[in-house]
Amino acid sequence: MFKFMHKKHPVPAERLRHQKELFRYAKTAQHGFPSKPSALAYDPTLSLMAIGTKSGAINVYGQPGVEFYGQHKNVESAVRQIIFLPNQGRLVTHCDDNTLHLWEVNFRSGTSVLEEVNSTTMEGKLKTISTCCLEASGEHLLVGTEGGNIYLLNIASFSLTDNIIYQDVVMQNVPDDYKVTPGAVECVRQHPVFPDKILIGYNRGLMVVWDRKQLNAERVGIWDRKLVHGEQTYVCNQSLETVCWSRDGAEFMSAHNDGSFIIWNARKLSKPDGPHAPYGPFPCKSMTRVSWVTTDSGDWVVFSGGMPRASYGDKHTVSVLKRDAQREEEKHVAFDFTSAVVDFVLLGGEGTESKEGPHTLLVLAEEELVAVDLSSEGWPTHQLPYLSSLHSSAITTASYVTDCSETAYRRLVAAGERQRQPASQKPWPITGGERVGEPCSSRDLLLTGHEDGSVCVWAAGDVSLRLIYRLTTSRLFSEEEDDRDRRERELDEEFPPLRSVGVFDPYSDDPRLAVKRVALCGDSAALVVAGTAGQIVVWRLAEEEKEGYKVQPVLVDLVSEQDSFAWKGHDRLPARPEPLTLPAGYQPSSVIQLHPPAAVSALSLQDSWGLLAAGTGHGFVLFDFIQNKPVMHKCTLNPHDYAASGESPMTRGKSLKKSLRESFRRLRKGRSQRAAGPRRASPSPAGGQTPTAATDSPAAPQHARRGLSPPVTVSDDDVRPVERSVEARSEDPAFSGMIRCLYLATSYLASGQPPMRTLWAGTNSGAIYVYAVHCAAGEKRNTTPVTWQPGKEFRLKHGAPVIDIRIVDAGGRSVCRAPADQAATGPHRVVIASEEQFKVFTLPTMRPYGKFKLTAVEGSRVRRIGYARFCASPTDDSAYTEWCLMCVTNQGDINVFTLPELRRQMHEESIRREDILGITSLVFTEHGEALYLASSSLYQRLALSSGVAVRPSCRLKLPEGARPAAGAAAPAAASAPATDESAAEAKQRTASGDSRPAAEASFSSGADTTVDSHRDFLSSSEKPVESAAAATSGAAGGGDGSGPSEPEVVEISTEEADRLLNGMRGLVNGVGGREERSVENYKEEKDGVKKSLEKSKETHISASEDEQNNVTAQREETERVLTTTESTSDSVTTRSKEEVRVVRTTRITAGTKVTEVTPPATTAAAAAATTAGTRQNGNGE
Repeated sequence: MFKFMHKKHPVPAERLRHQKELFRYAKTAQHGFPSKPSALAYDPTLSLMAIGTKSGAINVYGQPGVEFYGQHKNVESAVRQIIFLPNQGRLVTHCDDNTLHLWEVNFRSGTSVLEEVNSTTMEGKLKTISTCCLEASGEHLLVGTEGGNIYLLNIASFSLTDNIIYQDVVMQNVPDDYKVTPGAVECVRQHPVFPDKILIGYNRGLMVVWDRKQLNAERVGIWDRKLVHGEQTYVCNQSLETVCWSRDGAEFMSAHNDGSFIIWNARKLSKPDGPHAPYGPFPCKSMTRVSWVTTDSGDWVVFSGGMPRASYGDKHTVSVLKRDAQREEEKHVAFDFTSAVVDFVLLGGEGTESKEGPHTLLVLAEEELVAVDLSSEGWPTHQLPYLSSLHSSAITTASYVTDCSETAYRRLVAAGERQRQPASQKPWPITGGERVGEPCSSRDLLLTGHEDGSVCVWAAGDVSLRLIYRLTTSRLFSEEEDDRDRRERELDEEFPPLRSVGVFDPYSDDPRLAVKRVALCGDSAALVVAGTAGQIVVWRLAEEEKEGYKVQPVLVDLVSEQDSFAWKGHDRLPARPEPLTLPAGYQPSSVIQLHPPAAVSALSLQDSWGLLAAGTGHGFVLFDFIQNKPVMHKCTLNPHDYAASGESPMTRGKSLKKSLRESFRRLRKGRSQRAAGPRRASPSPAGGQTPTAATDSPAAPQHARRGLSPPVTVSDDDVRPVERSVEARSEDPAFSGMIRCLYLATSYLASGQPPMRTLWAGTNSGAIYVYAVHCAAGEKRNTTPVTWQPGKEFRLKHGAPVIDIRIVDAGGRSVCRAPADQAATGPHRVVIASEEQFKVFTLPTMRPYGKFKLTAVEGSRVRRIGYARFCASPTDDSAYTEWCLMCVTNQGDINVFTLPELRRQMHEESIRREDILGITSLVFTEHGEALYLASSSLYQRLALSSGVAVRPSCRLKLPEGARPAAGAAAPAAASAPATDESAAEAKQRTASGDSRPAAEASFSSGADTTVDSHRDFLSSSEKPVESAAAATSGAAGGGDGSGPSEPEVVEISTEEADRLLNGMRGLVNGVGGREERSVENYKEEKDGVKKSLEKSKETHISASEDEQNNVTAQREETERVLTTTESTSDSVTTRSKEEVRVVRTTRITAGTKVTEVTPPATTAAAAAATTAGTRQNGNGE
């Protein structure tokens, strides 16, 4: 009890410095495929690709390692279209909420970032955007609308101009049937040779070549198969989908909703070529997208859709037709995808001067990206360096291996190269941008287990997640009938010429194939895969093919001692009866089948021992895969556990009367414990103190929840931490025997004996079993049986599920990761992590060393555990390092604790508590990182350490003068002073006797936090400080405001200083940092002038400690005021002005002085005036 009575000591300054050097939270990179993609674009000049999603995300990709991420403010608005401004590093996005946004790749803090710099909204029902097209000059964006009009958006000012192509003017030379309802503007394409001409396509089938210079239509074409009116006009009710020009602009192609396309001659009046229905004459689906590239030797026609409705209506295809100079078909392939096609682009052959055809077809589907090499024989697909389809089959488990050995990594890569022989050997075609600094060289691996029984090994040590090897376990148990049928169908079918591409396959015929646990040895690359039906397979790399392998599983009965047990769940997977031919790569060495065939819940591998441990809901087994036989097994099944047999307790004859009786017993037991009151907390060893409610309560501020002891004293009344009452739970017989964790490690198990090999097992009811394992050395290992003996067995008092066990040395490093010469130095301690708390025991005596109660204080439960080495520098080996424990809770919070003291160093609200997938899928790395599934197809990477090097660090170099200077379109506004106001405003204010600036005169009444209100914080001191105005007027240099005033030192009492420090307790606890919050948003409109004010305040806090343990805190308050004035008269002008003022700087030293530095009213001001657009009136003024 004495540890609760003494006053808390402040955090040492050295510890504060280490915290800032070691721990830093950030979202660094994204791995995988964006969820729900909706748009695709390509910049041929800079070789960049952009993908937009339905959640408003915008990602730009270049060469591997070059990635830029952006997010629209409206996360519920999908990105419908992306348009690159060629060679400028800028792009325009069109969203579902009828807005247009301008993005730029700018260089910030040593790396390039994607920033939104402007946006505009098209208001009105008739102005709903249907399509956009960029001029070749890049000055204007042609915006087609549902109302039929086409507007011009000035890119420089990002505002609409008065030049509008009205639908009524275009309709003057159109037949009467189309003058009434021609439909929305479906597409707009600029002429490749004559920029003044544009091709306008309307929804009902009308196409117009519009001359913007002459303001007339050159030619009108309306297509119909039945009625012909002369040689110029064809009338039909077929809707138009899209149009495209030929390279020289002599012809254009139109695609329609009946699966056909037509080629029109734009130079002379002649009958069009078509219609052509590639998969007719039967009714076909709509041809939604078409691209046409013409060359001297022929042309390429690429289109999506157009398949026959009756037979192939469920297909998602992109067809490629290569034709000769006489337009006779040379090669025709319909690429078949398992998900809907979003868009596609052709790489190569861009521009009117190019004579070459495309070299790559890039197809964006809803679930994957596919790149087809059109320049190689057979048109193979590229191996993706990024944007891989992680969810080709649903991810069921994941594991992260840090720093794999060089030999094992090299063998893995070589085996993967042999797998990808059918893929294209050409380099990745997208090469934009360049990386800053050296690429990451760590050999980290991410292993993902999937629903179809496959395991993917990914290179995860860099920004780009690259597939190394793909292993399929289903070939050992069942025939791959789907693949066989698909191959036979492709051989039998001659037309359409379908070819399946992509890896996305969400369907699995047998749910028992799903992978539940996976483990890989980083030294030997040995792999163990455990599945849903109790199957466990040990895989090893082989350099040569193996023939005549027969699958012979070793059966292990976990419930052999339970005579009355009867399994009524699913059957085990049958092994393949015929011999198999195993290709080079991973080959099975041992196959284990557990009985009952329940899902494997825990797995541990020690390849150097030749042993593995696996557990289910019925028990666990220790297996020797060198001699291919079990060493021991233990049944942890409760005798009353009927639910584990595969059915509910009520169906096993358990009466309703007995169930109700047990329920009332649990209620009475809970009431009696609550009536007795919470027990007093037992003392913990030094370094393992239970956190107080002031710093760990969910109601505490964010900065106070980081687990750091504030450098203030507490009253004597606060003698014990406030905790929730965690009652002893009654055993749930349904899952009490489930094995939650297994651990194989060498450590001390008995006093006076050397380290020995041990097996640790933790259950769902808090029971822990420890065994000593003895293996022969050298050549005797292959023949001498492995022996074992019980070591320890105990149960946690609170009975929470044990989710992780780890043995660490004196420095907190895992003994499995420590070098051999350091493994036995210093005392060993075992860290036992349950769902509710962490406990540390000293080995071999199992004496308690420390604990941290998480559920009792915060109410959250631990879901995942990890251990990492935190280093201040990723490259400097001599930098200060620490080994820490990391965990994520069911609330989505990530915590970091020191080892073995269990002092919390970080607390971050990382994942939404509603995101169950993200919380359960999170894996930690030993570099102080975490990865979790932000969606079913995308991993989000988090950095918890300051020394993390895996983050996009790249830049985009632009040619000199490629991007137009800002404000070039509005020189008048750019040259105007930032504080300009209209003459009417100035005259009105002068008449009213107000001499303040316009911004202050209009919005001073809405101020939220002033200097005087901050002065009230120190108003109770014995010697009040002067006001800010007085301090400003009395500045040095004659009071002209040329510099800040001299700081004023005020002597205050010790009690007053303690009160001030307690008031800033959460801000002066050593965390430091910057907090920003919006203070005011105000808008008004009067006399044709719109005014808006955005005021925000930033507070930067820092703390230090001297040798006498005096804590000094500094708080700097900065106020930012952004004023926007917009005139809504004939001349529309928008001006913005931003002022930055340091309101005050306060330094507080405990028990001695208060030093306050109050700067002048405006110490720093950054003002800029920009003109959003100047609209001319009808007279052209």
